[in-house]
Amino acid sequence: VFYDRLVDDADRVKFFEIVKDTCQQQFKTSIDKLLKPLSSAASLKDDDIRGLFFGDYLIPGADPRVYDEVTDFKELTSIMESYLEEYNQMSKAPMKLVMFKFAIEHISRISRVLKQDNGHALLIGVGGSGRQSACKLATFMTDYELFQIEISKNYTTVEWRDDLKRLLLKAGAEGKNTVFLFSDNQIKDELFVEDINMILNTGDVPNLYPSDEKAEIIEKMQQVARVEGRKIDATPLSMYNLFIERVREHLHVVLALSPIGDAFRNRLRMFPSLINCCTIDWFQAWPDDALQMVANKFLEDVEMEEMMRTQCVSMCQYFHQNVRLLSEKFYSILRRRNYVTPTSYLELILTFKSLLFKKRDELTTMRQRYLTGLEKLQFAASQVSVMQQELQTLQPELVKTSAETTQLVEKIQKDTVEAEAKKKVVAADEAVANEAAAKAQAIKDECEGDLAEALPALEEAISALNTLTPRDITEVKTMKNPPALVKLVMEAVCIMKNVKPDRKPDPQGSGKMVEDFWGPSLKILGDFKFLDSLRDYDKDSIPPAIIKRIREKYCTNPDFNPEVIKSASAACEGLCRWVRAMEVYERVAKVVAPKKERLAEAEKTLRETMVILNAKQAELKEVEGRLATLQQQFEEKTKEKNDLEFQVDLCRKKLERAVKLIGGLGSEKDRWSHAAKNLQETYDNLTGDVLISSGVIAYLGAFTSAFRADCIRDWIKKCKVQRIQCSDDFSLSKTLGEPIKIRAWNIAGLPTDTFSIDNAVVVHNARRWPLMIDPQGQANRWVKNSERDNKLYVVKLTDSDYIRTLENCIQFGTPVLIENVGEELDPSLEPLLLKQTFKQGGVWCIKLGDNTIEYSSDFRLYITTKLRNPHYLPELSTKVTLLNFMITPEGLEDQLLGIAVAKERPELEEERNQLIIQSAANKKQLKEIEDKILETLSSSEGNILEDESAIQVLDSSKVLANEISKKQKIADETEKKIEQSRAGYRPVATHGSVLFFSITELPNIDPMYQYSLAWFVNLYIISINDSTKSKQLEKRLRYLMDHFTYNLYCNICRSLFEKDKLLFSFILCSNLLIAKRELERDEFMFFLTGGVGLENKIPNPAPSWLADRSWDEICRMCDLKGFKDFRPSFESNNGDWKRFYDDREPHRALLPSPWNEKLTSFQKMIVLRCLRTDKVVPLVIDFVKDKLGEKFVDPPPFDLAKSYADSNATIPLIFVLSPGADPMAGLLKFAGDIGFGDTKFNAISLGQGQGPVASKLIAAAMKEGTWVVLQNCHLAVSWMPSLEKLCEDFSADKLNPDFRLWLTSYPSDKFPVTVLQNGVKMTNEPPTGLRQNLLQSYLSDPISDKAFFAGCPGKELIWEKLLFGLCFFHALVQERRKFGPLGWNIPYGFNESDLRISIRQLQMFINEYNEVPYDAITYLTGQCNYGGRVTDDWDRRCLLAILSCFYTPNVITDPKYKFSPSGTYYAPSKGAYEDYVEFIKELPMTQLPEVFGMDDNVDISKELRQTKQLFDSVMLTQSQSSGGSSGKKTEDTLNDISSDIIAKLPANFDIEVANSRYPVCYGESMNTVLVQEMERFNRLLEAIRTSLVNLQKALKGLVVMNAELEALSNSLLIGKVPTYWAKCSYPSLKPLGSYINDLLTRLKFLHDWMLNGKPPVFWISGFYFTQAFLTGALQNYARKHVIPIDKLTLDFEVLAVDDCSNPPEDGVYIRGLYLDGARWDREKGVLGEQLPKVLYDPVPVMWFKPAKKSDVKETGPYVCPLYKTSERRGTLSTTGHSTNYVLPIKLATDRPVKYWIMRAVALLCQLDD
Repeated sequence: VFYDRLVDDADRVKFFEIVKDTCQQQFKTSIDKLLKPLSSAASLKDDDIRGLFFGDYLIPGADPRVYDEVTDFKELTSIMESYLEEYNQMSKAPMKLVMFKFAIEHISRISRVLKQDNGHALLIGVGGSGRQSACKLATFMTDYELFQIEISKNYTTVEWRDDLKRLLLKAGAEGKNTVFLFSDNQIKDELFVEDINMILNTGDVPNLYPSDEKAEIIEKMQQVARVEGRKIDATPLSMYNLFIERVREHLHVVLALSPIGDAFRNRLRMFPSLINCCTIDWFQAWPDDALQMVANKFLEDVEMEEMMRTQCVSMCQYFHQNVRLLSEKFYSILRRRNYVTPTSYLELILTFKSLLFKKRDELTTMRQRYLTGLEKLQFAASQVSVMQQELQTLQPELVKTSAETTQLVEKIQKDTVEAEAKKKVVAADEAVANEAAAKAQAIKDECEGDLAEALPALEEAISALNTLTPRDITEVKTMKNPPALVKLVMEAVCIMKNVKPDRKPDPQGSGKMVEDFWGPSLKILGDFKFLDSLRDYDKDSIPPAIIKRIREKYCTNPDFNPEVIKSASAACEGLCRWVRAMEVYERVAKVVAPKKERLAEAEKTLRETMVILNAKQAELKEVEGRLATLQQQFEEKTKEKNDLEFQVDLCRKKLERAVKLIGGLGSEKDRWSHAAKNLQETYDNLTGDVLISSGVIAYLGAFTSAFRADCIRDWIKKCKVQRIQCSDDFSLSKTLGEPIKIRAWNIAGLPTDTFSIDNAVVVHNARRWPLMIDPQGQANRWVKNSERDNKLYVVKLTDSDYIRTLENCIQFGTPVLIENVGEELDPSLEPLLLKQTFKQGGVWCIKLGDNTIEYSSDFRLYITTKLRNPHYLPELSTKVTLLNFMITPEGLEDQLLGIAVAKERPELEEERNQLIIQSAANKKQLKEIEDKILETLSSSEGNILEDESAIQVLDSSKVLANEISKKQKIADETEKKIEQSRAGYRPVATHGSVLFFSITELPNIDPMYQYSLAWFVNLYIISINDSTKSKQLEKRLRYLMDHFTYNLYCNICRSLFEKDKLLFSFILCSNLLIAKRELERDEFMFFLTGGVGLENKIPNPAPSWLADRSWDEICRMCDLKGFKDFRPSFESNNGDWKRFYDDREPHRALLPSPWNEKLTSFQKMIVLRCLRTDKVVPLVIDFVKDKLGEKFVDPPPFDLAKSYADSNATIPLIFVLSPGADPMAGLLKFAGDIGFGDTKFNAISLGQGQGPVASKLIAAAMKEGTWVVLQNCHLAVSWMPSLEKLCEDFSADKLNPDFRLWLTSYPSDKFPVTVLQNGVKMTNEPPTGLRQNLLQSYLSDPISDKAFFAGCPGKELIWEKLLFGLCFFHALVQERRKFGPLGWNIPYGFNESDLRISIRQLQMFINEYNEVPYDAITYLTGQCNYGGRVTDDWDRRCLLAILSCFYTPNVITDPKYKFSPSGTYYAPSKGAYEDYVEFIKELPMTQLPEVFGMDDNVDISKELRQTKQLFDSVMLTQSQSSGGSSGKKTEDTLNDISSDIIAKLPANFDIEVANSRYPVCYGESMNTVLVQEMERFNRLLEAIRTSLVNLQKALKGLVVMNAELEALSNSLLIGKVPTYWAKCSYPSLKPLGSYINDLLTRLKFLHDWMLNGKPPVFWISGFYFTQAFLTGALQNYARKHVIPIDKLTLDFEVLAVDDCSNPPEDGVYIRGLYLDGARWDREKGVLGEQLPKVLYDPVPVMWFKPAKKSDVKETGPYVCPLYKTSERRGTLSTTGHSTNYVLPIKLATDRPVKYWIMRAVALLCQLDD
């Protein structure tokens, strides 16, 4: 109950100790003895308790179930396995689980919870740690029903509530024990958690059932009560309570939540029942024994040595733990998340197993084929000499046999002549006899035949023919598949008509050709005179051959009978009768009569002949016997001779074939031997290579190329240590890739760098579907091209019908690409991601949403996201193969090179592309031919030399292969030449690649700085087309690089805020220099960070002027290469360096020798960074100017027309807003200028419910070709996906070309990335710098309008001078913002509209009055237009003071009137509009503070701020490494900080003692001030102390870590004053350490006052509520001199001392103030100029003298505001006082007051450090 809730190992051990002690104390028994069986050691450890199991599951199916201790763990394992097996047999989604101890613990724990009353479980663990599997099995073991909701795309709270009703009815009404398993990825709405919280707490959800459903429940409950015999009232209320009671009894909720992210913490805080009502089961990372057991279990059936298996298992463990650490490093450096879960581990093992089987099989087969080929070649070679020998032996034998055969032939010939003569005589006689006999017999037979039958048969046949009609004939003709009888009759008819049959192969498959009459039959049947031809048949002259055939084949056939034929066809019956009649007629009618007469004669002749014949036959027989013997001898000899001839011939042929084979394939012998050897090596390394490959697939997909490469190197080393053989030059694409496939991928658009190819290999070998992080669209393009032939479907999750598309594709095996997904996928895709297929009716199926569909094995799914750095939680990342497809520099370089060559030398690139495709085809063909050769060699049985056809195949293949090889050789040489020509253009590609990687990290600075690769490439092509051409390659490349760099700079600058433009130039410049090796990366990083180091032990040689921070940085700088002797040189040249340090422009000064000559320009920047950080920005400007040119620090002014020209109807234009910028006025004017005003311009401000309105506007505008402006997109976050979809669907053919979509938005990370990447982005904000600001004013409406500029005829001088002054004023008030509180207390958003209205009013007043009404225009501009924004009175005073410098007659009358003391700025003499623009362009780029009326020192704080901002921003674009972390745990650090602060805090003030010492006293108000201050500080001390104590308790787990304590801990870790303290505290901007010290000093001030009495000089900064102290001072004076307090005020005098021992007679002395913006001149006693680099000047003791208001002079001195902090602004508190502003103090001055007003001089109570 308790232990399971603990999440920290230390807490677990502590708890174990408590149980141990309690056991000893209460039961007087040692726990070691009690639980002896659990441990083999003498004393029991915390971990041993893992072996203690109790459960009721030991006897499956037992009733009742007995809850008992499990003593035999092995038995428990086998019981669990049997449960699992049974579950898998019954489940549609079987689970592959390994029953290791860790899993059994969790299953047992969940089983126990489910058996408890109200047993609910909270399973906490990352996705993929086995929470749901454990729950499902535990539910099955307890024999409960499992209930889960099915999330689909349209699942809402309505469906949720319906599911809940079903669930509660099942448990309450039906009384079924039910487990509700719910995981956090099913939380589509926080209401779900709220409902679960209610169910856990009360078993009910309020208002779940409408009244009719509730009535049904009550009815059911009444039945239940009757059945169970419960004696309760049948009232609805008690029945419903019974229902709830049963729900609580039967329902068990199991929540599977992930502890990652804030959602988990927040849910637990908001819904406490999740903890209070659940037993927590924390799924920690798998322990080693679990990892080992799982690996062993899965690898047990892999064929390998036991030793090797053990090593592989330990490597798998190493990978798992190694990647966990790597992921932490990955996050700390690149801020990218990657999770390692048990699922990743299983993925590793299963991938390893399947790939090892596959690769082993592949390699064995390939190697075997090479070896067989070699064997056959070897055999052929060895046979040559054998066959030559054989040939020599056979030759003489052949000669001898031939001679013998010849002799025999001669003898046979002689005897044959004799025999033949005899034979002829006998034969002649025999023939005569036979003929006579035959004649006699025939005549006799025929005569005996019934002549009477012939003629009637003929008539019958003719009449049968007459009954036949053409229809009968057609019937026969149309038979598709005629019966055999019909065929038989038609055959006979054909023969009678002497029609030839067709010859066709025997359908029985004998291979012979047979006669087929059906075809010819159809032809004769087709003759419409067919019947007539039968009737007119010439029966008297039927050819004997025909009639003979009819008699032999048909008349003898029993089926050829009209009665039989009738059954098949009536028509054929008639035809049959006709044939038979003809035969009879021929036989009888013609022959019978004459033969009777000859019969007698014939018989007589026969008898005589027979006598002679018999004698001659006897003689012949003897001669033939002799001949037969000779013939037999001859045949034997001939066979012998033929055999010998055949052997000789075969031997010759085999010799020829062997020569052919060796000649043709001999050249392959070495290659095949080499290949077989390589394959053997590969096979030997296979286990290691496949193991590492599986690791890459399972774990490293999400890492960038550098991380991946480092990790693989480490793994290879580790494999070597573990004695697992693997390749030294391991490469994923070599191990798992196929060169031909990879070539095809490259042709389809896959970048050619190793990283991208490895990614593609992972895609094709991973078991899970790939999810590719693809911000540049590389993977997207590759998948689309390579799957195009397979009819790829591309869908987005925002498509309404994407599920239907998916279903179709799954069924038909078509690939699908889901593009542009976000950080979450639709939960309904889960079965598909997990490949939860099952067999149904013999086919594989999958359930998607509510539909079960067939699953085709050809189906493939690809997912891509455009997000640069998505955070995929383990719940998702474990279900897919996450792949980082971000483009690499090599891959991009290759693409850019291709584009450059294609544009510059199209014929070259064309030829190269053709060559690539041709080479790919050649190599593919060669591979196929080699396969064919090897296949033929492997498959030929016996002696290959006897297989003529095989030799022919081999020969022709080899000839073809040689041809292709020749072609390929030529192609390779051509490719080399082309590559050399292309290499000339590589510098451009490298340059372009560097530029692209300079912009990819910009979104880290601002989410709106997104640029797509397609946009970049397009810009690159524009530059290739537009840049200056040249015949000389080197010149051409220089022009191209310069043009592209500047073109990119201009395009990017258009979309950057002013603050980031220099930063971009600097990144661009640095990256180009690093790429050219002109700048060292470590120098660059040092410049940004100042290095990271521990305490510096070397003393500072010049503490009087050199800050310790600077000295520390100098010491660290000396570790860099170029600064070896810098420190000693610096220490010895102290004076020179001080002069350099004090220089007004150190960035332009020379370094003390020898360093000015020794260091590079960048190294000089590093020196300046250490000494004068404030001058880094101007130096960076000079550096960029020097390296890239002036134009890279002078961004082009905002040009709306150019942006518009760069867009088209499909590209949205996006204004990125900043405070004070409103582009609408400019846009409206621009629209009007080019004819898109009024009805053609529609603007709408997005916000609540405006999305659909905007959609309609866009739809209409797309057709009509008008403009739509959607303002403030950042306010419509929920509508942004719809906007993205709208923009994605823009296609040129659907849109009116005039249509434009304009968007405005403040920076927001929710703005759709695709819209940003492809849109034209513009920032329109006040430009930085006076010059830029003035220029923009003059180039913008209305001044840029020539008619308006000339709008004061006759008063041009007045108008133009005042106009210039007003624009200058506008620029000044904008630029002052940069000085922070010294510029304005509150940064106001002055903008273009303020200037525009003031300009128009100015023109109006000049035109309407003869004299310029300065008061009126000053009032309108200063108090209304600009002043209307100003809320602070001191700011208003400053604004009017600045305006008075420009709205003055002197501007017009004095031609030398200066706007700044130096005279750099003045109103130019009257001229044309263009002259003013030119004058402005000649002004300095940066301005000195004097133009603002400020001291040079103000630049220091501004410049320090700018430098810090520059460094921070550049750091965001670099891979971030968290500087030397101390390695302490966060908890320990917090504990140390809080303990340290608590120890320093004194006890609270004793207010009672203070009251008794300083009672309320009429004459001394300061007593009350002291006691009240003490009370205030007590409250603050209490807040600090309590919160720190609570934090320490929360760290120990004694109280809940609520949001407030968490915020406190975060603040303490970063050294900031926590918000909770600030609420109870006086204002302070100090960091935490200084704040605590300051607080202790204030407490000491009050403590000393209490002990020693009222101090002579009060430390005014030490008061919590300063106004009370001032009121106390006035009150004392009022009471002493009896003057009403409201008639008094304070007068001020600054004394010339820093302390006093005696208080004044009246009023108070105070100390502790600082002057900001000026110093106190102690000699003259007036305000004076600041000393260089001294920003704050301590003021001497000041006397606050109460006096009557009437006595105090109002004019003269400078009225200086006093603030508590340098922030200079606060809020009004309940007392009516500001929280920051204290009071105005008058200070003497010998300069005009306006001088100090412009300086913004103020007094501060405390500083910020």
